[in-house]
Amino acid sequence: MNAARNRRSLTAEDWADAALDAVAESGVEAVAVERIGRILGVTKGSFYWHFTNRGALLDASLKRWERQQTEDVIARAEMEHDARSRIHRLFRSADGSKRAGQLYLAFASAANHPRVRPVLQRVNNRRIGFMVDCYLAVGLAASEARQRAVLAYSAYLGTLQMRRDTPETIPTGPEFEQYLDYISMLLIPGFAPESVRGAQQTMG
Repeated sequence: MNAARNRRSLTAEDWADAALDAVAESGVEAVAVERIGRILGVTKGSFYWHFTNRGALLDASLKRWERQQTEDVIARAEMEHDARSRIHRLFRSADGSKRAGQLYLAFASAANHPRVRPVLQRVNNRRIGFMVDCYLAVGLAASEARQRAVLAYSAYLGTLQMRRDTPETIPTGPEFEQYLDYISMLLIPGFAPESVRGAQQTMG
């Protein structure tokens, strides 16, 4: 009975989170049942309570990553009524932490993996597509909206890589807020930090 309770006390999400930690640290190949079980302090029996095999765990971790780092971020941005504010909030809401960079770059390094490839493609297309829609709402033509979206996404991915590889080059604290405002002024036509903040305060 105790073993059964221990297996049930760890959720599938706990295993998926631990798998993501392993990916961030050592890449997709680090998603190994025995290794993650040791980290969680349980036996393989706990794993098989939730998953049939390693591939199922990798699928669950990818799904969790996609939701947390893409769908949840976009949902927060969609709360803004103004298209410029949506883009700016997207920049601010996107997780630019070192772990986020490690995760994205680890999955990108495994882009040819049959389980990783479709999720990575879907994530990239979803992110860029959302920004294209925002730029269209600002009033840009379709071709320019696409170009701006790709440029903005490239800047985001570059920031992730710099946070991972050369974190001292990315400002922190209030300076990072100023950095985000500067990026927004470059990438969002007609963006003014003060007006956006005022609108957000009025809404809040």
